[in-house]
Amino acid sequence: MHTTLQEEERERRRAAEIAGRLLEWYAVHGRDLPWRRTRDPYHIWVSEVMLQQTRVETVIPYFERWMEQFPTIEALAAAPEEQVLKAWEGLGYYTRARNLHAAVKEVAARYGGAVPDDPDAVAALKGVGPYTAGAILSIAFNRPEPAVDGNVLRVMARLHAIADDIARPATRRTIEELVRAMIPSGRAGEFNQALMDLGAVICTPRRPSCPICPVRELCEARRAGKETELPVKGRAKAPRPVERVAAVLERDGQLLIVRRPQEGLLGGLWELPGGDVTPGANPEEALRTLLRESLGAEVVVGAHLADVRHVFSHLVWHLRCYRAELTPEAEVAGGESVRWVEPEALAEYAFPAIYHRVFAQVLPRRS
Repeated sequence: MHTTLQEEERERRRAAEIAGRLLEWYAVHGRDLPWRRTRDPYHIWVSEVMLQQTRVETVIPYFERWMEQFPTIEALAAAPEEQVLKAWEGLGYYTRARNLHAAVKEVAARYGGAVPDDPDAVAALKGVGPYTAGAILSIAFNRPEPAVDGNVLRVMARLHAIADDIARPATRRTIEELVRAMIPSGRAGEFNQALMDLGAVICTPRRPSCPICPVRELCEARRAGKETELPVKGRAKAPRPVERVAAVLERDGQLLIVRRPQEGLLGGLWELPGGDVTPGANPEEALRTLLRESLGAEVVVGAHLADVRHVFSHLVWHLRCYRAELTPEAEVAGGESVRWVEPEALAEYAFPAIYHRVFAQVLPRRS
């Protein structure tokens, strides 16, 4: 069914009214966040990467420490990866940090350390998807680009009573175009941030605060009594359980740690030697085999020390830790990916969160 000119004009007026109300509301109620006190595209870029799948209150101290360590693109580009991962430690989803590090190196080399004001160039940077590109371009450069995150998907699905699954790419594209059409001339950054804030503090997932919403009279979901039914989102798969084993191997008061491969989950981080175990396998035998294959050394597996669980978005690790000793004359292979370190020096290395919990349980009991 084709829309009439009258319907198109009515929708334009409605979009303009929504935008106007949101901007008025944002001027008074917008959140005061460290990265909003500047238009520096590097600061905005870092904040948006950190905020992916991470709460604002968690990100703030990380962002502030990051800017102290890496105040410019050149500073981050020149930093060793170990230092970058250590600064990111605890935020999770470490691919974000590695991609950001690679991308700023490209910006330093190709663009003289200045983030380009060009949609194609920004979108081509490693790890920069449509949302991050839209946020950088609109907030830093006031480009009329949509920045559609989970909050914006929810707000727009309710404003327009969109019953399609917002997890589907086609629905996201539809919402991106709706946002693009609503962006007021010259105020793209403010508008996108207003939409984000509305979703974060008022149009929340389970109990939206409709009575205080600045656009409540213009919300089609509320008009239809469906504000708690929308948006529609496909159910995510349950995380897959993974059994793992690890060894606390000591020699002359030092602890053996190994570095994970650069590619894949938690790439480049350090951990205790070990690995995944086939379900139903004997964990002690599996640990001996894993250490023989990875370190080229025979070990004697001793006491069971701890069991620790950690939930990722798609996996659940069940980690079983044992004390272990090298057999006499055993030599450990592995080159730069294997190190003996003093327990007090562990803080200098970037570890997945699960190993900090292991250390908290195991190291105080060291004999």
